Amino acid sequence: MFDVISAMLKIRLPRSLFDRMISHCRSEYPHEACGLLSGGEGVAGRIYEMPNAESSPVSYLVDPGAQFRAMKEMRENGERMVAIYHSHPQSRPYPSQKDISLAFYSDAVYIIVGLGGDAPADVRGYTILDGRVGEAGIEILP
Repeated sequence: MFDVISAMLKIRLPRSLFDRMISHCRSEYPHEACGLLSGGEGVAGRIYEMPNAESSPVSYLVDPGAQFRAMKEMRENGERMVAIYHSHPQSRPYPSQKDISLAFYSDAVYIIVGLGGDAPADVRGYTILDGRVGEAGIEILP
């Protein structure tokens, strides 16, 4: 069996999607933003900005109805979810214990956008499987 923790996974995002993800995260400040990226073969091709059902500065929950609609659209377009992103408005971009406990998609990259004020966003990718966190690369495409 392929162990996603021991292998360095990578997600590739076009610059336009990366910039839109950062913009979405900043627009939700001081609350955590969340969303999905779909595509195939580790390349994101579409972004789904999701409502945070918790409207919280320290936690997120993708709105279940919006997630259902997005997943249905992905299937209809022959895509799959390749990443889940959310922001940490006031903390470093590392999965919290809640992030880890709610990581149900072992084949998706979990992207966290750290927003520390006026500083450039600190964006990190992770794999999360059975409570274990591994690093995942993020490659920005032109």
